[in-house]
Amino acid sequence: MNMSNKKDIDSITRYLPDDLTLQARNLLNEFGNQVNEIRLRVGRPAVAMLTDRHILINKDRLITAEDINACLEKLCDYSVYSHQNEISQGFITLPGGHRVGICGTACKDKSGCRTVKYISSLNIRIAGEHIGCSDGIFERVFKGRISGVLVAGPPCSGKTTLLKDFALKLSSAPYYKKTVLVDERDELAAMYRGVPCNAVGEFCDVLSGYPKAEGIINAVRTLSPDIIICDEIGDREDADAVCDVINSGVVIISSAHACNVDELYRRASIRKLLKSGVFEKIVLLKPGSARCEADSIIEVAENGI
Repeated sequence: MNMSNKKDIDSITRYLPDDLTLQARNLLNEFGNQVNEIRLRVGRPAVAMLTDRHILINKDRLITAEDINACLEKLCDYSVYSHQNEISQGFITLPGGHRVGICGTACKDKSGCRTVKYISSLNIRIAGEHIGCSDGIFERVFKGRISGVLVAGPPCSGKTTLLKDFALKLSSAPYYKKTVLVDERDELAAMYRGVPCNAVGEFCDVLSGYPKAEGIINAVRTLSPDIIICDEIGDREDADAVCDVINSGVVIISSAHACNVDELYRRASIRKLLKSGVFEKIVLLKPGSARCEADSIIEVAENGI
């Protein structure tokens, strides 16, 4: 099986319409780690998104609304009600860290989106665990001492994959840093019934499903970490939580969506963090590769770049 660095093919294809399962398995066997997503859209063929192109799984077979509903039932382990909180946020996390984006019509109240109805498409993002992918970047970023790092890049550039490997290295020999993963969407450790499906290292603790701000504060209060790692930091509440713990001697490593430094500085919360001294380095990843290739590593000055 060519898909050696991704989770078992059956854990992905089992959610697809039955008559597409064999074709999808064959495609994943052939192209392996090149497949990043499988997209199902009502009225159109199912599509496998590769690193540099797309492939129709069956060009003559159009996805129906019934297919989408049946897939959703499988994704929710036949209990859609118990997954309403995830659905309202637009995604479902699967064992192994795979995440399914949900597109449809929002049902809202004063607090925001309560759930999604008339679901029209599903996007299965296939989680990758590429142990050792950070080797070159790690030596450049943490040479001399461990300090705060912000990993930036566009979607599918490998931000989450890089954070996973950082966590594994830092919480294992020879570093043995007490590391806490604040894993809001279960993409970093891929916890399943309390057990991480991804390698996290001997000195790593995981706060699974915690909102980032709450998880960061709880980690400092109860777990005495050396390092906190979280994915996709960005809103004001996240930034405030990070700033609250900056003087606790804890190193923060996180990620943000951005193609360049200018885009980072246009976001008020990220700008606040960069100016506060939380991050000493920014790793900018190359777009489109999904292989954790650094475009540049930037030193952050004392009061921001």
